[in-house]
Amino acid sequence: MSNYSALTTTIAAEAKAREDALPVRNESCRSKFFFHPQPTQKVCLFFHGFTGYPNQFLPLSKALYQKGYNVLVPLLPGHGQAGNWNRDRPTPLPTDPKVYQDFALAWIRQAQALGQQVVVGGLSGGGTLCGWLALEHRDLIDRALLFAPYLSGNSITDKLFIKLSNSYYSWGGNPDLAIGYTNFQVPALRLFLDLGAKLLKQARTTPAAPMFIFSTEIDDSVDTNDHKAFFADALQFQPKCWYHCFDRTYKVPHTMMTIGEGNQWEGILNLMAKAYVESDLTWAEVEEIGFRLTQGKTFPNIVAELGISDRAGPDMPAMMTMVDKAAIVQARNPSMTDNGG
Repeated sequence: MSNYSALTTTIAAEAKAREDALPVRNESCRSKFFFHPQPTQKVCLFFHGFTGYPNQFLPLSKALYQKGYNVLVPLLPGHGQAGNWNRDRPTPLPTDPKVYQDFALAWIRQAQALGQQVVVGGLSGGGTLCGWLALEHRDLIDRALLFAPYLSGNSITDKLFIKLSNSYYSWGGNPDLAIGYTNFQVPALRLFLDLGAKLLKQARTTPAAPMFIFSTEIDDSVDTNDHKAFFADALQFQPKCWYHCFDRTYKVPHTMMTIGEGNQWEGILNLMAKAYVESDLTWAEVEEIGFRLTQGKTFPNIVAELGISDRAGPDMPAMMTMVDKAAIVQARNPSMTDNGG
């Protein structure tokens, strides 16, 4: 236990020293750690979005810490640095994917010492990094949470621009008021486009660790059709992959992790993530629960009938309110579609 205590102290102290030396733009850009007094069953390691910052995972981190897990949200390489960044002095973001990959593996090694199983999660570019871990290093992680992973742009024009341009680009907004970066060199984003293309191809033939992929219909940054294809391919080899796309009526943006960045359904997102972390169900079992709910049965009765009560986490009933049960019924009864049936 003394070694564990020393390790958690060292992790926090070394991160603070690195970030003091940068220095960081603001406190939201500092790495965040939530450590229990002893090792935990699962350790959650989260990677924030491209040009983003660790506080993007603050609400989910707190929710999982309260569930009894250690949580780490390190500042990604090249991110969060104070400075007057512009075209002549560009943000110091990596353009080589190996920088991120080595970073992720180094943090997994630290996370492994803090508990029994490592759960990784990431938003956008951080989600792409988690997809790479799930496919290339599935033996190191228990499961992955991919929030709007950047697998490709949301239009042909975007994809061509990112693929061919070496220009400097701005997201817009006042850089002096922004928490993370508002501008970047396009090649720094291109590496995620290239990595995403490799993952989409690799998922067709390679087993992955269990993944829960989150999309939103109004995403203006990524192609949700690629999310669906990625899920469908991964599911062929890994039955414990899940997928959810927020309907456009929820108005969930690409930056879906917090209320502050536009997701008024932050609490629902966190419940769904917790349900996945704490359950051990296949997607087929989730769909079967959904189907039986449409028949008027209760959740406790269904999981008892299926013999899966011990593998359904406490947040699964809330998760099932978000599952598209009409689509499940429709898939099982094709004759009901297009005929007014």
